[in-house]
Amino acid sequence: MGDDVKDGAAAASGREPDHDLGDVFAERRRLLSLAYRMTGTLADAEDVVQETYVRWYRQDEAERAEILNPAGWLTRVASRIALDLLASARRRRERYIGQWLPEPVPADLFDGTAPSSGTSDPLERVTLDDAVSTALLVVLEAMTPAQRVAFVLHDVFAVPFDEIGRVVGRTPAAVRQLAASGRRQVRENRTAAVPRDEHDRTVRAFLRAAQAGDVEQLVRVLAPDVQLRTDANGLVTAARNVVEGPDRVARLVLGVGAKMPELVPTLERTADGLSVVFRTGEVVTGIMTLHVENELVTDVWIVLNPAKLTHWLPLPRTAER
Repeated sequence: MGDDVKDGAAAASGREPDHDLGDVFAERRRLLSLAYRMTGTLADAEDVVQETYVRWYRQDEAERAEILNPAGWLTRVASRIALDLLASARRRRERYIGQWLPEPVPADLFDGTAPSSGTSDPLERVTLDDAVSTALLVVLEAMTPAQRVAFVLHDVFAVPFDEIGRVVGRTPAAVRQLAASGRRQVRENRTAAVPRDEHDRTVRAFLRAAQAGDVEQLVRVLAPDVQLRTDANGLVTAARNVVEGPDRVARLVLGVGAKMPELVPTLERTADGLSVVFRTGEVVTGIMTLHVENELVTDVWIVLNPAKLTHWLPLPRTAER
């Protein structure tokens, strides 16, 4: 890394410079949160964080002593690694079998890792309140790597534009435009935040209808333009194309239940609110998250790829009925 990462610029965490290596390691959870938002999977995020610490400890003591702000250094290095990884990830996803979806995470995994903006703008609050939700991460997937990094660093982690410029190799003015275009994409593809109790109530109604095996009852919970996407990467049987329309989505959901009676669904809290977690025995074999608008399900996202389920415990985390 160049000398530009060894200055005293403000860190995203806002703490005073500290050379204690315990504090340096304590940044790991925040870095993992940042990298997950940039990459969409915990495996990629962990690779980013591991490489960041490799680069930190690869330096000798004199080099580390020059770094006046370890948290800021770690943030910039992790962001650069994530930026490089995003370019290669796009190539990997061209070979992905079927739909690619972000990895679902437990509700509390990244609590408190991003600063509060204090904004009263509901559109900005939706960005921050559910900054690891599937809905937002799907929108981030459509951004260019530089746009995504700029948006996450500025709008979620409150990193100044000049700091971000050193990560993406752009001027502060250019970075401001990147973040603005990313914010515009979020605004154009998202609606106002749905209250969590409304979301959860709709998810419960969806699961009740699915368990009852009633197509008409399930269709009533689905929006006219509902879409269903399944991520399995060819490793398990799943629909490879987007399924559209209430009747087709309802029949697919009910068909899965009929063909695989061994699947046991429970309602558990993810970053999206209540989601449906499927187990075969004690092993998590799928997670279904729903996007809700006006008390109707507009999107059904089902992750079946085993590689994206490894962080879920075999026994329920706060299961709900």
